[in-house]
Amino acid sequence: MFTTHRRKFLDSMDDGDIAIFPGASPAIRNHDVEYPFRQQADYWYLSGHDEPDGVLLLAKGIEGFSEDGIFVLPKDPAQETWTGIRLGPEGAKQELGFSSAWNLDELETVLTEALQQARRVWYRLGENQTIDSFLVKQLSSMRMKTRLGIHPPEALLEPTHVLHEMRLHKSEAEVEVMRKAAALSVEGHIMAMAQTSPGMGEWELQALCDYTFRRGGGSGWAYPAIVAGGANACILHYNTNQELLKDGDLLLLDAGAEYGCYAGDITRTFPVNGKYTPAQRDVYEVVFAAQAAAIEKCRPGTIFGDIHATAVAVLSEGLRTLGVLKQSVDEIVAEELYRPWYMHQTSHWIGLDVHDAGRYRNGDNWRPLAAGMALTVEPGLYFASDDERVPAPLRGMGIRIEDDILITPGGHENLTLAAPKTIEDVEAACSAERAMPATIDAELMVK
Repeated sequence: MFTTHRRKFLDSMDDGDIAIFPGASPAIRNHDVEYPFRQQADYWYLSGHDEPDGVLLLAKGIEGFSEDGIFVLPKDPAQETWTGIRLGPEGAKQELGFSSAWNLDELETVLTEALQQARRVWYRLGENQTIDSFLVKQLSSMRMKTRLGIHPPEALLEPTHVLHEMRLHKSEAEVEVMRKAAALSVEGHIMAMAQTSPGMGEWELQALCDYTFRRGGGSGWAYPAIVAGGANACILHYNTNQELLKDGDLLLLDAGAEYGCYAGDITRTFPVNGKYTPAQRDVYEVVFAAQAAAIEKCRPGTIFGDIHATAVAVLSEGLRTLGVLKQSVDEIVAEELYRPWYMHQTSHWIGLDVHDAGRYRNGDNWRPLAAGMALTVEPGLYFASDDERVPAPLRGMGIRIEDDILITPGGHENLTLAAPKTIEDVEAACSAERAMPATIDAELMVK
């Protein structure tokens, strides 16, 4: 998969071009404790290399350079005792399929030689200060050597215009990985539905999802879970997850697993006690209908913005039915009267990043969908506790429903369809028997 991605990017390069892609470096959480390492998405897409501080070099028509090379941390038995086994240059060639590989400490020497032959350089400024500084220094030096026949490259090109368009169109190999991320995400939601009950902490369900994702072979969460009981669901990116769940409230759970660096992203909203109230049913059915209509639009040729427009039209009619607004649907949509209760877009791309790479517009116009694109569909309605514009039974209620949709040649595939979604299926899942991870029964004493 990764070799194919490199080959495709090389096809967009001209003779005399080089392209430089740095990987991620460890980040400090506090003092000498690092955050869990996660590879930079563009670098992973092209290399499949999951060690820190790597640099990818693609070269086309550059004498003395193979087309794909990589700089990696050197083999170091003493250091590997502390931080784990490294591939080293030979391992990078054997296991990742690179034609050339160097120790990281050779980076400046090798890049200097490549730059002296390069006509154009593909590199994204502003993301790696070390390489930014090296390139600025090197290019400035080359300008002073023209009498020696050394000339700086003619152009510095932004690689993501090409690369992110590639990432937007998923290959079948990528789709298989995304199906696994989606399946783990589904399992986390099903487990949460079965275990949720009044008096539980939001944090317990967050831990349960994280456990389920890791236990199933994922690297963990694709983003910090939103576990929002009651009115917390009206905070779109609520993730403190520190309140107790109350009888009669809804729980909005927005959580997804990461597998092979690809993200799942699911939202379900279900009753803490397992049964929707009449008011909750009414709002839920509106959001459910909006999502169903929007998903139906997911097929090749549909304009991206039409997905949101479809959801908005259904939600606007629902706001009339719920007694929140009285104006006509046309007026509600035209004047955006729905925005106090539906303030976000319906969709975003999904892939290596949960909000994945790729343009949404061609110029001023929304782009059409095409086979291989993957996006979420996630309409919602949010009624704050103190919002006196809405009927009292609706206040303190936030409902969102989200699935991951792959555009196929003939329509779409809902990657997360197995997560219960109809009222009947959700209530059945909430009442299902499903084993909970073992708990510590003994009282913990702090001395």
